[in-house]
Amino acid sequence: MTNRWSCLLASIWILAALPAGAQEKLNEALHEEIVQITVPAASLLESDRQIVATVFRPDGAGPFPLLVLSHGSPPVAADRQTMGRALQMTATREFVRRGYVVIAPVRRGYGATGGDYAEGYARCSASEFYKAGMQAARDVLAALAFGRSLPYVKQDASVLAGQSAGGFASLAAASLKPEGVDFVLNFSGGRGGDPVKHPSVPCGEGALAETFGRFGASIQVPVLFHYVENDLFFGPGYTRSWFEAFERAGGKGRYVLQAPFGNNGHGLIGAKAALPIWSQAVDEFIASLPSLR
Repeated sequence: MTNRWSCLLASIWILAALPAGAQEKLNEALHEEIVQITVPAASLLESDRQIVATVFRPDGAGPFPLLVLSHGSPPVAADRQTMGRALQMTATREFVRRGYVVIAPVRRGYGATGGDYAEGYARCSASEFYKAGMQAARDVLAALAFGRSLPYVKQDASVLAGQSAGGFASLAAASLKPEGVDFVLNFSGGRGGDPVKHPSVPCGEGALAETFGRFGASIQVPVLFHYVENDLFFGPGYTRSWFEAFERAGGKGRYVLQAPFGNNGHGLIGAKAALPIWSQAVDEFIASLPSLR
C-alpha cells in the first residue's frame, strides 16, 4: 500500500477550553486527545468552520497508519444535537489495537461541533444526495489532512471508514481522489433511511444507486461494502443494487452481507458481541486487496 498524496492545509489546534475535570475523563490508555480542525470555506460567500474531533493512537512513537472514522446520522433531526463527540468506541479500540491512529471528526451540524447542518437534502434525488455527500466529504478530508500532519502518522497509509451516513461520507470523500488513501471501509453506508416510518426501505432508492454509481466512477481505491441482512435502514436488496451500480461505473470492491444481528443489524459495528463478525470481514477484505487493484 504505497499510495501517495500531497498534504492539504488545515488550521488545527488542541481544544484549549475543556470543562473542569474533562481532561481526567479522557482515555489515557488510548492517548485520547480532543482537537479542533478548520474546514476551509468553499467559496467567498462562506467562512471557515471549526469542527471538533477526537484522536486516539497506539503506544509508541510510530509512525502509524491513519484511519478516519466517520459517524452516522440519526433519523430524528433533533437527535443530531445530542451526539456529543460521536465516538464509536468498539470500532476505535479495535483499530487502535491493529496499530492505527484513529481520528473521529464530528461533522458540521452534529453534536459537539454544532452549528448549521451541512448535509441536508430537500428531496430524495440523486443530485441532493450527491450534494449532501460532498458537504460531508469536506469535513472528512479536513480530518484526513489534520491526521496526516501529526508527527506520529505515516504520510502514505490512510483509510477512510464510517458507519451509515459516515460510510456514505467516506465514499464521497474517496470520490474526490485524496492521495495516500489505501482503501475505504463502508459499514451500512447510505442515506434516506428511517427504521420507523419505512423500515428497510430508504427513500429515493434509485437515486441512491445513481449516486453510488457516480462515486464508483471516480473512486480509485478498493471499497468494502459491509451490510447486515436485517438492517432496518437499508434492506439488502437496495444495498446490493448500490454495490452493483458502484461496480458498473468502474468501482472496485467487495460486497458482504452478514446474517441478521439483533433487532436491527444497522448498528452492528457498535456492538461488542459483533466485533468478531465485522473484523473477520475486514481481514478477508484486506487479504483480497492485491486482486482488487
